[in-house]
Amino acid sequence: MHKLTIVLTLTALTTTALADEKKRPWDVDVDVGAIATSGNTDSTSLQFKVDAKQNLEKWENQYIFNSLFKEDEVEQDDDTTSKEKTAEKYFGSAKFAYLLGVEKSYVFGFGSYTDDKFGAYRTYTTVALGYGDWLYSSPTFNWFVEAGPGYFEGEKVIESDDASIPYSITDESGAMLRAATALEWKITKNAEFKQVISVESGADNTRTQSETSLATSINGSMKMKVGIAIANDTDVAPGKEKTDTTTFINLVYSF
Repeated sequence: MHKLTIVLTLTALTTTALADEKKRPWDVDVDVGAIATSGNTDSTSLQFKVDAKQNLEKWENQYIFNSLFKEDEVEQDDDTTSKEKTAEKYFGSAKFAYLLGVEKSYVFGFGSYTDDKFGAYRTYTTVALGYGDWLYSSPTFNWFVEAGPGYFEGEKVIESDDASIPYSITDESGAMLRAATALEWKITKNAEFKQVISVESGADNTRTQSETSLATSINGSMKMKVGIAIANDTDVAPGKEKTDTTTFINLVYSF
C-alpha cells in the first residue's frame, strides 16, 4: 500500500507538471526594436509592444499594447532644419474568449483603441462580439478564424489649405462586421512563423490590418523577430495615404 501511494503521488505530480507545461497561466512577449515606416509616416523609429495571453480553465484572454514614437530632423523652407515629431501612435486591444465544448470553439468579446497623431484617423475605437473556431490545432501548427458584429467610432482627419487651421476632424461611427484569422507554425524547435489578419468593415470605412513575422530563438527567453505590418483604410481624406507599412526587426523577451 505504501509503494502504491508513492506511485500514485508521483503519477499525479508528473501529470500536473505536464499540464502546467502545456497550458501556463500567462504567456507574455515584450518586443523592442527598430522599424522603418512608409505611407502617412515616413521615418525610422522604435517600436514597443506587449502581447499578453491569459490561459484559464474556460477562458483564453489576450491583451495587446503597441506604441510608436519618433522625432526627426526636418528641413524647412529656408533650408534650416528643426527637430519635429514625425510619428506618435498608440494601440491597445483586449479579447475575452470563452471556450466551448472541447476547447476547439469559443465565443468572444473584443475591443480596441487607436490614437494616431499622423494617421488618416486621429482615433479609432471598435467593439465586437462573435464566434471563433480552430480550423486546425496541433503542437506545431495552429489556425483559427473568428467573426462577429460590432460597432466603431473614428475621428477622420481632413487636411486644410488654411495655414492657421491645418486640419479638421470629422466624426464617423456605425455598425461593422469584424473578422480575423491567425496562423502559428512552429517550423523547428527554434523558429516560428505567424500570420495575423483582421478586417473591420462598416458603411463608412473598412480597416484591414495584417502582421507577418518570423521569430528565431536566441536562448530560452529571447528571440529575434523580423516581419511586416500593413494597415489599410478604404475611406481616407484627400492628401492622406490609405496604406501604412511597417517593417520591423525586434528583440522579443518571453516569460
